[in-house]
Amino acid sequence: MLARSRLVAQQLRQHTIARPLAISRMTSSSTPAAANVIEASKQLAAYTAVDQHIKPEHTIIGIGSGSTVPYVVDRIVQQGVEVNKNRIFVPTGFQSKELIVNAGLTLGDVDQISAIDVTIDGADEVDKNLNCIKGGGACHLREKVVAEAASTFIVVADYRKNAEFLGTNWAPGVPVEVVPFAYVKVLRDLKALGSPHPVLRMAVKKAGPIVTDNGNFVIDAPFGREDMLDPAAVLTKIKLLTGVVEVGLFCNIVTAAYFGNADGSVSIRKADGIVEELAPSSS
Repeated sequence: MLARSRLVAQQLRQHTIARPLAISRMTSSSTPAAANVIEASKQLAAYTAVDQHIKPEHTIIGIGSGSTVPYVVDRIVQQGVEVNKNRIFVPTGFQSKELIVNAGLTLGDVDQISAIDVTIDGADEVDKNLNCIKGGGACHLREKVVAEAASTFIVVADYRKNAEFLGTNWAPGVPVEVVPFAYVKVLRDLKALGSPHPVLRMAVKKAGPIVTDNGNFVIDAPFGREDMLDPAAVLTKIKLLTGVVEVGLFCNIVTAAYFGNADGSVSIRKADGIVEELAPSSS
């Protein structure tokens, strides 16, 4: 038993990395002014998406996770009590559940609802074909369920998440949710698939790994540019690995993506290939 404990500890040291170091490329802001620009761009994207896609006739609405989503809920609340009183809001995790409850909106659950009108969620990165990396907040299993249950799936993000190819700005790689007892095997499998350095995601203010809302672990698996030219193929290969619960690649399900830009404009990319640019508001 002692030998087994030492082996597990050694494997953890070999296959883990502190999460803040892994995401520093995406999250660091050199000045408060830069942070303010980023927050303003998130609000722009969220408000525009809600204005264009959350209509009075929509009564079942999915609410995603991440730093842009509070602005989505703010804008929905601004539509008024009358329009929201007959709506049900379906969360993708603890954060969005708290946002819904604290806003005084009616909370629903995806296991009680067969179809959703519109889901709005954030993303860690979006490519030119609207494929997304999601799972930086370790909610991608529930996020994907709520996204796929929706007739319309909208992504909102700031300009840093807008990329030609996945993996351009998002350094940690593809989030992979795994059952805890299989993480060592899946790490080995991911290396065999071409991920140079998959790591078990570690918690910041607790000892040990991140644990998802579903009681699972998360591995971050970076892949090279050649692999990420076809993220759907990478998704399929990873999903077939025994021990994998869900993969943070969202392929061919996004209706439109809204990016708030630093100059106050909003870039919109749609699944039909149409790209729109909305000028900064004069108000």
